[in-house]
Amino acid sequence: MNCKMSYLNNIEKMNILVIGDVMLDTYYNGDVSRISPEAPVPVFRKRSERCVLGGAANVAANLVAANQNVYMMTIVGNDENGNKLIKMFENQQINTELIVTLERNTTVKTRFVATNNQQVLRLDVEDTEELSSKDCKMLLSTLEGTIDNFDLILLSDYLKGFLTYEFTQGVLQLAKSKNIPAIIDVKDPQINKYHDAFLLKPNLKELRELTGEQVSNDEEIVKASEKLRDICDCKYVLTTCGARGMVLVGDGEPYFINSVGQEVFDVTGAGDTTIAYLAACMVNGFSMKKSVDIANYAAGIQVSKVGTSSVYWHEIRECLADNADGIMHKYISGQAVEKIRDINKDKKIVFTNGCFDILHSGHIRYLQEAAKLGDILIMGLNSDASVKRLKGPERPVNNEMDRAELLCALGFVDYVVIFEEDTPLELIKKIQPDVLVKGGDYSNEYVIGTKEVEERGGRLVLIPFVEGKSTTNIIEKIKH
Repeated sequence: MNCKMSYLNNIEKMNILVIGDVMLDTYYNGDVSRISPEAPVPVFRKRSERCVLGGAANVAANLVAANQNVYMMTIVGNDENGNKLIKMFENQQINTELIVTLERNTTVKTRFVATNNQQVLRLDVEDTEELSSKDCKMLLSTLEGTIDNFDLILLSDYLKGFLTYEFTQGVLQLAKSKNIPAIIDVKDPQINKYHDAFLLKPNLKELRELTGEQVSNDEEIVKASEKLRDICDCKYVLTTCGARGMVLVGDGEPYFINSVGQEVFDVTGAGDTTIAYLAACMVNGFSMKKSVDIANYAAGIQVSKVGTSSVYWHEIRECLADNADGIMHKYISGQAVEKIRDINKDKKIVFTNGCFDILHSGHIRYLQEAAKLGDILIMGLNSDASVKRLKGPERPVNNEMDRAELLCALGFVDYVVIFEEDTPLELIKKIQPDVLVKGGDYSNEYVIGTKEVEERGGRLVLIPFVEGKSTTNIIEKIKH
């Protein structure tokens, strides 16, 4: 496995509660070779059958595949299919203590799949009667007694009657009072139902229905996302745009990400996979942008499969290894940064930092020399906000993710970490490098982090800059 992706091996088991509408997805596989003599309809000849977890249950299954501890809060019918669902949860080690059985039909979606994975018919059996106020209060009371056990709450709304306004708001207010992030895969056009969520994930149709705004281009999508974010007082809105990719709106500039180039066989469950891996990354301390990147890869893998199914970390690692997008291989954040020293106990770590706004030959030569001083070169990259404070309101020219991607593309750079502070001192304390490198225009007493590095037996190295090579000179040349 590519060592640049080693941070993906450090996913911890966190406690995630999934709340939402569950269903049993049944697949009849067969073929269609003739028309019925009784009516002008195709005759489907069934050859095999399989059942998998669907809806919010598929989210839970993908979280298990993402190596998380998963708890399920939902309602099922007092029927054979409800019992089957609970048994399937238990087989996947999904905690079922918060599942309530009611006198209603368990939702079942039966798909008839013919040759070449062509879905020819879907049969739905469901009961969409809304959760009663009495059952709502009972469930919220139960949740209040257990909520401290969870690191993140994920709500998956399929409009099957479980996530009513009263219940959804009850969950969100409990989560907010405990400072537990609650993220929602939305469906209901009733916008106030989602107030106080941490993150909302609509698709384009849902974004348009929630906001009443047009969403035909990037500018309109961002405008509508900001409106949704403002009305619901949530921190982030992640809009999935089908083949066009995703748009994350929240802190800083909107983040656009293209779909991963996978052959599409079946889009069933892609949204479930997206939000499951988004949650798994968030709860493990990944940055929002990196969480979205990985969720996007997971969704790309999902649509290359047939039917509702789970995506696993090893598939994501394989996808990343085959993909030229260096940023996913080398860009690290959150808990992965804190573990980098433990992962590389026997290696000499070299650390340097800077803005690297417009990458030029002076940067390249400097970093090449830095890489020669040890086994691993880690780059601390100033965030956009940090660059503005240091360089002025017109900088940076290139945003932080573009700058990170360029640095990740360099073969002698092993990891890139974006930091928000004006100095990399806290980052140096986490990484504990053996060699601290700065440009030759510094003197020993002015280099932040020197004391911390030398205290653990490391050293400071000053590498001269290449004369006449700088981002400022390039900008001035462009202006004139």
